[in-house]
Amino acid sequence: MPTPTELVESDVEGSQGQEVDSKYRLIILAAKRSKQLQRGASPRIEIDPQKHKPTRIALEEVMRGRVHFAIKENGDTD
Repeated sequence: MPTPTELVESDVEGSQGQEVDSKYRLIILAAKRSKQLQRGASPRIEIDPQKHKPTRIALEEVMRGRVHFAIKENGDTD
């Protein structure tokens, strides 16, 4: 069974959804999504929330391209 680090590294290389350009951005996105799940948001994938922690669900969502994001350029004030 692959470790979480191996899963992150392999997914950054072959993302199915919107391309995550680095494993660091993947972790930031998953952390923010995990907070949403902990505050009551519904999972965007078919998974049993009783068996899996919000962090695992969030990471799966990001890896499957279910979490949409936009990268802002440095210096933008909008």
